[in-house]
Amino acid sequence: MVTATPVHVTAEQLAEVRYDANGLVPVVCQELLTGDVLMVAWMTSDTLRLTLETGRMTYWSRSRQEVWVKGETSGERQWVREAFYDCDGDTLLFKVEQEGGGACHTGAHSCFFRRFGA
Repeated sequence: MVTATPVHVTAEQLAEVRYDANGLVPVVCQELLTGDVLMVAWMTSDTLRLTLETGRMTYWSRSRQEVWVKGETSGERQWVREAFYDCDGDTLLFKVEQEGGGACHTGAHSCFFRRFGA
C-alpha cells in the first residue's frame, strides 16, 4: 500500500518560491523510479503547502479555478517522495510515486506521449 510522506520545509525555503502575477508557480512532476516526466501543472502558495504537509500532490486547476488533489476522482494518485525548487525559485520539481495506470487525463502513463517528427 502506498503511503504519504510529508516533506519538512522551512519558512525560509517557502519564501524562496517566486509566483507569477496570478499567484502561480509551474510544477514538473517526475516519476521517482523511472525518471519519466509525468506532467506539468500549477501550484499556489496554499496548494504547495498542502502538498508538502500531506505528501499528496495538490495542484491549482487554472481551467476550473479550484484546488485539485491528484487522483481524488480518478484514483491516479501521486505520492510525494522528493521536492525541489530551482535556482531562481520560479519552478518546482516533485518526484513522486504514481499510483494507478497513469498521470495523464487521457489514461496515458505520462502527458508527454506525443513526439514531434514521428
